Amino acid sequence: MNVMIIDPKDNVAVAVEPVKKGEALEARGGLLGVTAREDITIYHKIAIRSIAKGEPVVKYGEHIGLAKADIEPGSHVHTHNVADHREAL
Repeated sequence: MNVMIIDPKDNVAVAVEPVKKGEALEARGGLLGVTAREDITIYHKIAIRSIAKGEPVVKYGEHIGLAKADIEPGSHVHTHNVADHREAL
C-alpha cells in the first residue's frame, strides 16, 4: 500500500510513502489501475481519476479547491494545479 484514499468520493489519494514515477498505486483495497506520472513526495496528493479544469478537487469527501488545468490520473496534485475555492455557506 503506497497511497490512502480517505473517502469514496475523493478524486485524489494521499501518498503514505514516496511514490516513484511509473509505480502502480495501491490502496488498502488493492491496485487502483493508476500509475504515477511523476515522483510524488510522501503526504502529497495524487489524482486517482481525471479531474477537468474547473472541477472540484475532493479530499476527505470535501472540495479542497478547483483544478486550474486538466489533471490526469497519476499526476501530482498541489498548488501548481489547484486554486483555492470557498463555497458559499
